[in-house]
Amino acid sequence: MSKNKGRKILLLPGDGIGPEVVKEVKKILEWFNKNKSLDFSFDEELIGGASIDANKIPITDEVFYKSLEADAVILGACGGPKWDKLEFSKKPERALLKLRKELKLFANLRPAICFKQLVDSSTLKPEIVSGLDIMIVRELTGGIYFGEPRGIEPIENNQRRGINTHTYTTNEIQRIARVAFDLEKKRKNIVTSCEKSNVMEAGVLWREEVQMLKDKEFKNVELNHMLADNCAMQLLRNPKQFDVILADNLFGDMLSDEAAMLTGSLGLLPSASLGAKDKNGKIRSLYEPVHGSAPDIAGKNIANPIATILSLSMALRYSLDLEKEANLLDTAVQKVLDEGLRTKDIMSEGKKEVTTTDMGDAIISKLK
Repeated sequence: MSKNKGRKILLLPGDGIGPEVVKEVKKILEWFNKNKSLDFSFDEELIGGASIDANKIPITDEVFYKSLEADAVILGACGGPKWDKLEFSKKPERALLKLRKELKLFANLRPAICFKQLVDSSTLKPEIVSGLDIMIVRELTGGIYFGEPRGIEPIENNQRRGINTHTYTTNEIQRIARVAFDLEKKRKNIVTSCEKSNVMEAGVLWREEVQMLKDKEFKNVELNHMLADNCAMQLLRNPKQFDVILADNLFGDMLSDEAAMLTGSLGLLPSASLGAKDKNGKIRSLYEPVHGSAPDIAGKNIANPIATILSLSMALRYSLDLEKEANLLDTAVQKVLDEGLRTKDIMSEGKKEVTTTDMGDAIISKLK
């Protein structure tokens, strides 16, 4: 394989178990450099609570500008009870929101895959979840999380009122729908778009704009519309009816968490946040595990690094155009699970419990 120079990866370990799981990603990047003639360059910087402790702010300008220059950003985790009492605007998670907003990362991709080796870990019957492979495409920079006006204000009779605004434009809806439709070129060609058009005008607009884009540019894709609360129910009743689920920021947040729990293995699920291509074809991107910072097990070398490792796999596939290497890494993870190695969170009778470091080393040993 030819030498590939200039692939910049920014590693942001963050808080809790973040440093431990990102350490395993760093080892894999070093393996690819040494054994596959790749030339990744990677920086490691502070974010979230770690940055607050060192710099008094969740993310410094220097780290932010490095994220602008990187070909891919890989995050461990942000937050923890240590910083819970900080003012909302200064909490560790604000760093993540800033990156999403300023990098214009409008598309969140959350796969919900039930690994065959862990099908018994799901709370649903094996026949319901076996073979499950859903991709949830969530709009990430609009809707009620970012709409204005927002805030808490005093009103009469010594009461207070909380205000959030749910708003979407044609452009915001169509650009995220295009991501979902484009994904279907490599999947089953079925998109289910979710909203609440029965009670929300923004939901009516969402349904209309998604349908118009489909009719104009993606005639061969099968598009189904479903109310978001019905989708939540259907995910429990018959999840394998879905392939790609498209949703706004609020409903996508909820549905992706629900779908993740169907798998019984939250510690194995990655995510990608993508922006639009620039004039050179480069996509700004942020990759992170679905799980949180898990401060209760931080520093114990028992965290599951697989979700973060599979986040690297998504980075190889979507940002670095290294499909072959992504498949190699995915296969290595499957081989390790086939051999019965398990971290504490997915341990079951008859399997071998291993540490964070052991799991990372085992996956590297299967890379060939």
